[in-house]
Order: sequence, then C-alpha cells, then structure tokens
Amino acid sequence: MTEGTDTTGPELLGTRLRHLLELMEGDVAAVYADLGLADFRPRYTPIVWAVAASGGSSIRDLAAAVGVTHSAASQTVAQMAEDGLVVLTPGSDARTRIVGLTPKAERLLPRLRTEWQATTTAARALDAELSAPLSALVDEAIAAVRRRPMRQRIADVAPDLIAQHRDDRP
Repeated sequence: MTEGTDTTGPELLGTRLRHLLELMEGDVAAVYADLGLADFRPRYTPIVWAVAASGGSSIRDLAAAVGVTHSAASQTVAQMAEDGLVVLTPGSDARTRIVGLTPKAERLLPRLRTEWQATTTAARALDAELSAPLSALVDEAIAAVRRRPMRQRIADVAPDLIAQHRDDRP
C-alpha cells in the first residue's frame, strides 16, 4: 500500500467486506456459544434451513438455494457431516449425493429457529441504522458483478495490463 492510500475507498473493498463479515459472523458464533452450540458455525445455518425445508437436497440444489457456489456448499456440507449434523446418501446417479439432517441437527432446530429470528431482527435493525440498507446494497453489488465481472471491469480500465504480463508467467 502506498503512503496516503485511502483505507475507506474502493481499492480495499474486498478487505473491508471480509472484515465486516468476520465481525458479524464472530458475533453470531458467540451467540451460538451462548446457546450451548459452540461448535455450530454461522455458515451452517442456511444449509440447515434449506435441508429442513426440502427434507433432503443435492449439494447443487443447496448451493442454489443459499446463493453460494457448488464448491462452497460442498465444503460446508463436508464440515457439517464431520460434525454429525448431516448425512449424505446416494442420489439418482453416481455423481449426486443427497444431504439430509441427522437426529442431532433435528434436535437443534428449535434453538436455531429462535436464533435465526433474532438475527433477522438484528440485521433489519442494522439496515435501519445505515444510510442505505446493507442487505439491499449487497444484493445490488452481487447483481452488478454477475452482469459484468470484476475481471472485465479491470480489463476495461487497464486493457494492456494482462496482455503485457502474459509472457512473464512461469
């Protein structure tokens, strides 16, 4: 970083978004610990709700339902399986696995439902404190980057950047 760099500008946006996520997820994880769920990770919750609603879903369907990549959903499901929260059974073909909740996860649903409702209310209150709702801005940003990815945006403002360095690759 160069001297005089604005740490609130767009150049550090990714870093600041990760920091915001760390702050928010850390506090939600602390609430889980307060509820006696110290090993339950905030990223498990959307998967739990999607599986509970469907009765069982493929990882691809879960990824679509919670708005993450297939890889991210697969990694989260693998961690949840290690923690005894989900089971994987063969799907209609050899490549598909169906994710279902274990009895352990089913027993957690009442506490998770209460936490989910409280978190939703707290998130709405946070949105109300801001000059624009964070949830709406995040949705807008995701849509904008899907329409025109950052790679393209960078190439548009620095078309020679990648071309100049193609020959420098190891």
